[in-house]
Amino acid sequence: MIIDLARFVEKERPHWKALEKALDGIQSQTLDLSDLKESRRVLALFQRACSDLARVGQANAEPELRIYLEALVARGYGEIHSAQTYVSRFRPLHWFLRIFPQTFRRQVWAFYLSVTLTAVGMLVGGILLVADSDGRQVALSPFPHVANQTPSERVADEEKAERSKLEMFEERKTSFSAGLMANNIGVSIKAMALGLTWGVGTALLLFYNGVILGAVCLDYMLDGQTVFLLGWLLPHGSFEIPAILIGGQAGFVLARALIGWGTRDGIRSRLRIVVPDLATLIGGVALMLVWAGIVEAFFSQYHAPILPYWVKITFGSGELCLLTAFLWLGGAKGQNKEAAP
Repeated sequence: MIIDLARFVEKERPHWKALEKALDGIQSQTLDLSDLKESRRVLALFQRACSDLARVGQANAEPELRIYLEALVARGYGEIHSAQTYVSRFRPLHWFLRIFPQTFRRQVWAFYLSVTLTAVGMLVGGILLVADSDGRQVALSPFPHVANQTPSERVADEEKAERSKLEMFEERKTSFSAGLMANNIGVSIKAMALGLTWGVGTALLLFYNGVILGAVCLDYMLDGQTVFLLGWLLPHGSFEIPAILIGGQAGFVLARALIGWGTRDGIRSRLRIVVPDLATLIGGVALMLVWAGIVEAFFSQYHAPILPYWVKITFGSGELCLLTAFLWLGGAKGQNKEAAP
């Protein structure tokens, strides 16, 4: 029973307006109903409006109020029950520009964990490199073409590359690019799949990659080849390294769902909830690595004097800034508009 109708309307009107806004979002396909939290919010608003309509009917309130609520509930029923049509209609541009960065931020705790493990691995790789006379060979053993040359020797060879060598590379750079993409996408998918080991395999893979990365970077820096290192790694590494970290992020999201931290839901429910996020993260990683493979094959492999290092460093730094802005700000405007009142 409604004792004070004016107070009731004042209290409930913000929820009715929020439902109207959500229904507008569903109709314009700007509301992300693949987000379980958002879907539950809209359903709760609709159920509240239904309850308010029943109370208004019992109280014999003004016809205008009853008609308004009847129209709102009828519209809500139609939009919510037809929302599956909108959800199942995949829109690649909307997914990439909005859903992917929003998913990244929603699971950012796992990205921080990936970064931490990689950073620890880099520290260990640097320690192995300088610890003893054999440290360099141990740390760089997975890459004999790097371990068997000092950085200065490699830089000298690259910068003195003969025209015939460049022509040979021109002939095979397309297949080289495809091979890089396949390898890096495989590593990222492996990082996610190893989440099935409750995250242990993902952690070891990220740590191991960090060891190699730290050893290689420090080796070039100690030999006075920092500029070459930045010009070599930044153009493709600004996308490749974050992509592998996001692959690890997906692995930890999967591991958390398997372990069940902070929830009483069954394992099937937990997995059903995280599957959309996993698919989004690994899909975004695949696109990032396609770009990284193209850049590495067609840009990173060219060194001074053919391509000045400052050009490569500027290009790579710009890529990193754009990627950072995209991941942290992409889809934020729409997300704020759809936030709960």
